[in-house]
This record gives sequence, structure tokens and C-alpha cells, in this order.
Amino acid sequence: MKKNIVSLLILAILLSSCAGNRQLWGNLPTPTPEGGLVTPSQTPTVTPTRITYPLVPSQTPTPTNTPLAVLPPIGSPTPGMELVVPPTLAPINSSDRPYVLYYAQSGDTLQIVADRFNVTTPEILSDVILPGITDLLASGTLLLIPDIPASELSPGTPIIPDSEVVFSPSAAAFDIDEYVQNAGGLLSTYKEYLMSNGTTTGAQSVELISLDNSINPRILLGIIEYESNWVRGTPANYAQNDYPLGYPDYHYRGLFRQLMWAVQELQLGYYGWRDGSLKEIKFEDGETLRLSPRLNAGTAAIYYFFAQTRTRLEWEQAIDPAIGFPATYNQMFGDPWQRAQKVEPLLPLNLSQPELTLPFDPGKTWAFTGGPHSAWEKLGALAALDFAPGSEEQGCAKSDLWVVAPAAGKVVREEEGVVILDLDSDGIEQTGWSLLFLHIAAEGKVKLGADLQPGDKIGHPSCEGGVSTGTHLHLARKYNGEWVLAGGNIPFNLDGWVAAYSGQPYKGTLTKGEKTITACTCGSFETRIIREKP
Repeated sequence: MKKNIVSLLILAILLSSCAGNRQLWGNLPTPTPEGGLVTPSQTPTVTPTRITYPLVPSQTPTPTNTPLAVLPPIGSPTPGMELVVPPTLAPINSSDRPYVLYYAQSGDTLQIVADRFNVTTPEILSDVILPGITDLLASGTLLLIPDIPASELSPGTPIIPDSEVVFSPSAAAFDIDEYVQNAGGLLSTYKEYLMSNGTTTGAQSVELISLDNSINPRILLGIIEYESNWVRGTPANYAQNDYPLGYPDYHYRGLFRQLMWAVQELQLGYYGWRDGSLKEIKFEDGETLRLSPRLNAGTAAIYYFFAQTRTRLEWEQAIDPAIGFPATYNQMFGDPWQRAQKVEPLLPLNLSQPELTLPFDPGKTWAFTGGPHSAWEKLGALAALDFAPGSEEQGCAKSDLWVVAPAAGKVVREEEGVVILDLDSDGIEQTGWSLLFLHIAAEGKVKLGADLQPGDKIGHPSCEGGVSTGTHLHLARKYNGEWVLAGGNIPFNLDGWVAAYSGQPYKGTLTKGEKTITACTCGSFETRIIREKP
């Protein structure tokens, strides 16, 4: 009997990667804007050729109505205002820098704000009792912080709301195809071939990337138009023809590949700002610049994105509200701050994860094989966890075990390998909590529109959907369209098993009481996890 139990725990999965990007690689036909296909005889390994950007005279920007409810102002106290500091929070200003007022934004914690301002948490003062240093601050909380000289920082005025970068409620009803067709540019006639989807239009490519990565389709269309005029016109040169998002690498030639690259950069900027790890940007020529701590995550994402392909001078023009990307975006979609007023903050104060069980049947043996790692592409929000069923077979072996619903909800999206469970059951993936289940086998998979209760069957784990070298389940969470970091301020909690990030993707932990499991694809006994029977 003991031998049989041990054999079940030899989890022969040998996973080397887990990513949701769709199948289009290999010696595949390369798309052309006219929809034709060209098969390359050999894929060269070359250094990307730099695209140069013409510089134009700067202009004085027209003032925009940035809602104070979304991004409160930062500056000196108004006349007659007195900042009351509790006696127990006496100033500890070791930096000798002058203090400045800062109003907390959605997603801020005391530790993250301290890191951005390059101070310690005891140096931050407030007129209210502050929460723990890793707990979310209420938007608008007044903080007094030693300031960083403006000459050492990027511009500090936000240029795009968070809700315009992630696939938030404000974009849930946006019709991508209708907009593209009405715009009448090259994108409206573009087609390319994807292994997993067949012939795909330009609008469909934008939709696939937006849904998979939870990136706002408006921001993608805006960047395409700004970089290459594909949305409302035609490219000005061959580089824009092949590389519509401005990244001239042959391996990313064509719209879909360009979008795959772009969303990774946007998410590195957005979620790097969210978790406090992104403090500076590096330009195409190697120069660096510290980001202003007054930015929001959406603006940090745009700053980071345009820095990847530009010198500092070119970047300054790209982010210029009067002549750069923000101006193009406003022309295309109107004032984004007006839309943001209706949906932000995306992560409200006191947000907590609903009660979730482990996503498999009680008494069955699984393994914790992947700690916090990217939700979809190889790089991005570290929002996902991986679990593999006990098996004596290696690789992509068929499993009879079931993935089950950790909570009640409605199935609002069902695709190859993918199930999205909407926990508020309003039928809209971009509102409230939703769960991504990836690598679900087609055989036995739950149907679209199904209303599930905790423990109801979702499907069998597999290698289907995305990239995987071993049968497993990839699980991630979203709230209002924003990926919720698996080991962040609202960590995954599954039957009391709480996730933590170790500083390296995939190598995190789950802890319950005094027991901790460290993720590993090695199939060791120590990675086993069994859901207790009620």
C-alpha cells in the first residue's frame, strides 16, 4: 500500500515552461498587410534595426480635466491648512530633503510609496493612522514625504488612467471590429494566419491579445495608430509596414507578433509600478531616468513602453500631451479621464479575495509546481499559480482528475484550453472578480454560460492552450480587469494556503499554518498538496 501511495506522488511532469501565448511560431508563413503569405526559407538571427523618429517642435499643451477623484493633486498645503501629525509619528527625515504632500493612489502601499520616493517608511507622515506597510492605502490618503528633486525625475503629471491600460469595465462594451472598420485604415483589411486560429483579421488579432492579456483594446489601437498609422491610414514606410508597433525584430514581424511584444512591455511597466519594482526606465541608447513617484500605473506603463524603442529626446516627444501619443489617443477616443471617473479606483480600499478552495477534488493528490509567474505571456503580471495532477507518466499525459470550481460563478468565456469563471455572475469578465483556468482539456470541459457552484467540474488538466510541456492547471485572478498579483498585497488564498513570491518567477511558496510548500517542477514528494475532505 505504501509503495502505491509513493508512486502516486512521483509527479512526472517535468514542466519547463507555462505560458498562454497562442501558437504561431516556427517556420510559418509570414503575413503581409494585403493578407498574402510569404514563407521564409530561413529565420535569420539579427540585431533589430533601429527605427528613427522625426522630431517636431514642442507645443504648449491644452489643459485637460484630470478628475481629482481619480488623481488628487500633489503640492504644498493650501493657505490655512494645517497638517496634524500624531505625536507618535515624529519626523524621521534622514535624507534632509524638503517634505512634499502626496495623495495615495489606487494600489499604493506605504512600502511601495517609500520605495518610489527613496525613503524609509518611518519618514512618511500622515494626519491619520496608517495601515501596515504592505496593506493598501485608501485613495486620497494624505502623506507627507521627503521629496526628490524634480530635475532627477521624469515628468510627474499622469497622461493616461489605469483603466485605459487594463481591460477594465470602461472597455467592456467597446466594439473593436466596428471601430476598426469605421476608421478605414490598413488594419480594416489586414489578415494573417495563426496556427491556433487560422486566418485572422486585424481586429480579431487585437481582440485576442486584449482578452488573453487583459489589456485595453483602445490602448493597443492607439499605439498602433501612433506608431504606424494603421488604424486611420496607411504606413509611411516599409518599417511601419512590417513592424506596426515599432519593434523592428524579424522574430516579431507582423501584427500579432508585434502585439505579443507590446503587451509584455506594457505589463512590465504597469505591474512593475504596481508592485514597486519599477523605479526607472532605460532608453534605447542606454540612458536611464528615474520615474516620478507621482505617476500612476497606467502612465508608468506608457512611459516604459515608449522607452524601449526611443532615445530620451524621442521619448519626450512621444509622451508629450500636445504632440505625442496622448494627443493621438484623445483624438481617437475622447477624454480618457472622463471614462475613468466612472470606474476608478480599480482596486478599492479593503478589497479582499472571496473565499476560494483548492481547485481540485478533496482527497486527490496534486503538486504545487509553479509559484507566482506571468498570467499569460512569458513576461507580465505575476498573477498565476500552477498545479499538476499526480501521475506516473511524463509530459502531456491524459489525466482523469478534475479541475473544479473554487467558488460559485458563471462561465463567461470558453476557448481552446481556457475557461473564465466570473465570480459575480453578471456575465461581464471585466467587472469584479474573475478566474482564469488555463490548459483545460477539450474533452469534458464545462460549457459556456454554465452556472457553477463550488466543487462543480470545470474539466481535466492538460497541455491544451498556450505553451506547456506537462499536464497541469494554470490559475490566475483578475479584479475589474486588472491581474491581481498572486503573491502581492492580496495574495492567493486557497483553503488557507497563502501564496508568496520568492523574488524569482515560478519559485514561490504556499503556506498554511506552520507548513510551507515550495513550488517545483521536479515531481518531488515535498510538492504534494491534498485538499482536505469536509
